[in-house]
Amino acid sequence: MRVTLEVVGGDHHEFDVADETYADLLGELGLSPHEVAVLVDGRPVPEDQPVAASHVRVLRLVQGG
Repeated sequence: MRVTLEVVGGDHHEFDVADETYADLLGELGLSPHEVAVLVDGRPVPEDQPVAASHVRVLRLVQGG
């Protein structure tokens, strides 16, 4: 399956996936699952779930103190 991963406020990336998880795709981009939220149809999904959507949005989480 062909997947488009959109980093909100950043780039779009294309992946061919078979049985990868969302965390696998994040790793390809050098992103940590602890720093982002993965959204499918506007809803968060667990990063360890197998990729099941053709369009994925990644939202970087803001930390500060």
